[in-house]
Amino acid sequence: MHGLHLTADLYQCKGDERYMLDADVIATLCRTQTEMAGLTLVDDRWVKFPDYQGEPGGVTGTVLLAESHLAIHTWPETGNVTIDVYVCNFSADNSGRARALMEGVIAAYAPERVVRQHLMRGDIGPQGSQQPLPESNTGDHGDWALESLTAHTRFGWRVTQRQALQTPFQKMELLHTPQFGKVLRLDGRFMTSEGEEFFYHEALVHPATVAHAAPRKALILGGGDGGAAQELLKHPSIEQVVVAELDQAVVDAAREHLHKVHGGAFDNPRLDLRIGDGVAMIESTDERFDLALMDLTDPDTPASALYSDAALARMKRVLAPGGALVLHLGSPVFHGEQVSSLVASLREQFAVVRCYGLYIPLYGAYWGMAVASDSLDAAALSQAQLRQRLAERELGDLSYYNAEVHSALFALPNYYRALVEAREPEEQACVL
Repeated sequence: MHGLHLTADLYQCKGDERYMLDADVIATLCRTQTEMAGLTLVDDRWVKFPDYQGEPGGVTGTVLLAESHLAIHTWPETGNVTIDVYVCNFSADNSGRARALMEGVIAAYAPERVVRQHLMRGDIGPQGSQQPLPESNTGDHGDWALESLTAHTRFGWRVTQRQALQTPFQKMELLHTPQFGKVLRLDGRFMTSEGEEFFYHEALVHPATVAHAAPRKALILGGGDGGAAQELLKHPSIEQVVVAELDQAVVDAAREHLHKVHGGAFDNPRLDLRIGDGVAMIESTDERFDLALMDLTDPDTPASALYSDAALARMKRVLAPGGALVLHLGSPVFHGEQVSSLVASLREQFAVVRCYGLYIPLYGAYWGMAVASDSLDAAALSQAQLRQRLAERELGDLSYYNAEVHSALFALPNYYRALVEAREPEEQACVL
């Protein structure tokens, strides 16, 4: 049932006055624009209202489309018009045709000002949602999907189509963007995209994995989009990747819509998908992992408890000797106190903590990450060692990471270094 519902409020229209007053002329306009847009007219009905108190009456009409409908209401006394276009995208994506129809009709009215809105109708999954979707706190506006980095900062991306689903755990959205293709958003936070996912996933996975001499078993806490799993599975020594994802709906959406992100990783026999409470799994398991990755929503979301001292201690418990924990910290630019606090917590648990960072386009900021271990030092490998391991593992199919980038990731800007050194003497700094 999902589809696109467009509305437009037109003010001070300067077009031919017959488009305000004459039902037959308006009908002809709408029929013509419907045909030009590639939509299918089934029938139409038009009503011309009588004059009222010396003012001409307006026109109300509806065009029934095979794809849904177009509706127009005119107010000649004020020069205003409202237009609705709704198309169903059940058998094909009619969003472009709907926009063409809307813009064609708007152009005929030549308004001085237009207020446009759009609404994605229906749900992201084949079964549909049984729960109402909560209001977004992102401040989305019209065709723009926005995210707040702080109370004073927000950024966003142009969106041509939206699908949304309230899962038992979170609001999930699939956004179609001209810039990055399909984008997954959870509770108003951008998670991953088709067009630039390699920035985050390659940086999250490869620095620690390449630094480990022979990783065999890895755990991903979260990671339901499959992007981190795909990167881990590129290492030939990896025998098993456990993805502990809370929300089955995220995995289902990724399987159906985000193949460019996971590359078929869910069908790899080395991947072990476990749906449920990852923390409970960690507390009860006797398994040990060479690598543990926290591929979660941000620390200031409902996942915040997974970044606590107790949670980090649990993650350390499942590491094999020589193993490492990898997590993202947030933005040193926008989340300085959070980054500083997390690094301090990591130092309480681990002997070696190496922070690094990179700009992630989808997140709109320079982002911090860390590798924590009692023995593995991800920043210690020489260029020769890095090149040798990349060659031995045949890791040529990468879009961001290489030997030179590895070293550059750990070269921190001074402001970031000051944050992670703030709570410890210089010799205990996260990275020098």
